[in-house]
Formats: sequence, structure tokens, C-alpha cells
Amino acid sequence: MSKRNIFLGVIFAAMVLCLPPFLKNYGVYMFSTWLIYVIATMGLNLTVGYAGQKSLGHAAFFGIGAYTVAIMMKAGISWWLGLPTAVVLCFVLGLVLGFPALRVQTIYLAFATLGFNTAVFLVMRNEEWLTGGTFGLNGIPRPAIFGFDLKGQAGSVMHLFGVEFPLAKDLAFYYFVLAATAIATALLWGLLRSPWGKAFQALRDNPIRAESLGIDTRNYTLLSFAIGAVYAGVAGALFASLVDFIEPAPFAVGASIMMYLMVVVGGAGYFLGPLVGALIGMLIPEWIRDVAPSLANWYLPIFGATVVVMMVWLPDGLMSIPDRIRAKRDSRLASAKRAEATSEIAAIAAQSEGVAQ
Repeated sequence: MSKRNIFLGVIFAAMVLCLPPFLKNYGVYMFSTWLIYVIATMGLNLTVGYAGQKSLGHAAFFGIGAYTVAIMMKAGISWWLGLPTAVVLCFVLGLVLGFPALRVQTIYLAFATLGFNTAVFLVMRNEEWLTGGTFGLNGIPRPAIFGFDLKGQAGSVMHLFGVEFPLAKDLAFYYFVLAATAIATALLWGLLRSPWGKAFQALRDNPIRAESLGIDTRNYTLLSFAIGAVYAGVAGALFASLVDFIEPAPFAVGASIMMYLMVVVGGAGYFLGPLVGALIGMLIPEWIRDVAPSLANWYLPIFGATVVVMMVWLPDGLMSIPDRIRAKRDSRLASAKRAEATSEIAAIAAQSEGVAQ
């Protein structure tokens, strides 16, 4: 792991561990939402950034995970049974969605996944007997761990240095989401450092060369969609319990596009890219709305214009800035060495001519 990643990881850990107890309910809720989107976009980053596929249907799996857990919990089934059910369902549907990637690529694959998202959204909206339609499903309970209810209690306080700090009632569930994010991050880190991760990157860089090296590009293409879908399903399961009410709107095509933009802005193919992208896509708009309400309506136009500029000047995302700075520095050093070598050669040549004369 590079020093940069270690430094960013320490800052991230300190922020997510120490800051939320001092926030109000809405601040804790936003931090929880941010972490949930980090999990979802980590899966999309695997599909898009590491495996080199195109997907505009990620929000569909996000919604499938949320509705699976919500429907099962409304039927009296435990969250801990609903989660693996959502994982299996998303994995299978991710494999199915991966098959178009074996036939088409680039923009055509993006349209195929967009069509899948639209179909899932229509099912969520129209099948009222199952999903509640536009009225949604409410009263979704939160999981319990060893009898401890993660719903939390209002009125809890923390004493620090003789000062009393009121605690947000969602704090317990926030740390549960944080633990889930840590586990998902560790699993993805291990996957990317394994031969599977190298195979995904080989598939992205040059599929023909990867196949010539014995990599089964067909299976790894399908797995990139399936594993990415599982991450979105887990995020959806957490999202359903967080918001207590779900309806189809958060899982529409627009949500898939926003997740894709989070990956692109953060840096596709960079491990910490989803963290930065979700921060910009989720937390900063709320911060602007709180600090400068007059700018809140301008956030999306500014965000869109920023993405356009980034595609021109910084196509690899914000996490690529250190690499670009390093590359320019190395280029300058190489140019200086070439100039020095040229000067030395010219001096030697001039000295040789003087000796010959």
C-alpha cells in the first residue's frame, strides 16, 4: 500500500470514528448514507474501473437489495436472513446482466445495462402487490445484534472532559454501517490483490492479450458484474433499514448515472476513488445547502460542468492528481538528465576535436 493511501486511510478512519458522536441526527444520517454509497460504488468501481466494463444499471441492484430485505422483514423474517437472500439474488442477476458484455462493448453495453435498470424500476413502480408501487414500503425495522436493537434511543448523552454531548439516536446503526463498510473494503482489497484482481485488470487493459495468457475472459467478465451487483445489494439492504421507507425513485436510471459519476469523479480504477466520489456526490451538496442555501439549486449544474471539465483535463479522476504530478516531475527529471547527457556528449566531442587539431 502506498504512503498516500495509508495517509488518506488514517484521515478517513479518524473522521468516521471520532466525528459522528458530535453530530446531530441529520449529520449522522448523512454520514451513514455516504458510507452506504461508498459500498455501492466500490462494487461499480470493480465492474467499471478494474474490469473495464460499462454499466448504467447499478442502481437496479441497489434497489433489489433494498426491496428484498424490506419485503422479507415486513413478512416477519429476520434481516440476517434477508441479507444473504439479497446477496444471492443480486449475484445471480449480475451474472445474467453480464452476458450482454460477452457480445457488445462500450456504449452498446451501457445501453443494455440502462435498459435493465429501466425494466427493474418499472417492476418496482407497477407491481404494487409486491413493492407497494409509488406508495412504497414503510416501517422497515433495523437489525438487532445479540439482542441489541440498532434503532437506538433518543436522549442518550456522552460525557467528555466534563462536558455533556447529546448523542444522535442513529449513532448505533451508523457504526454498524461503518463496520459493514470496513468488511466490504477489506474483502475487496484482498480480492484485488489476489490473482482474480490481476485477471480483472488484465481484462480491462487488453482482453485479447489476457485471453492469450490463459485468462478466461468470459468468466471474469461475468464475475465482475456479479460481484459488483453483490456490493450494490448489500448497500441496498443497509439503505432500506436506514431510511425506514423505500419507494422506486432512489433506484431509477438517474441514480445509476450519479453512481457512475461518483466513480468517474473519484477515479475509476483507484481503490479510494469511490470514497472521494461519494463524498463529493453525497456530503458536499448537503454541506452547501446548509452553509450557502442560495447555491443549493446550482449544485447539479456546477457538478455537471465540473465533470465535463474533468473529462477533458483530468479524465482519470481526482485520485489521479498525485500520479499526474509525479509523472510530470519524472518527465522534468528525465528531460534534465537528457539535456545534461547531451551537454556532456557535446563537451566530449569538442574536447576530442581540440585534441585532434
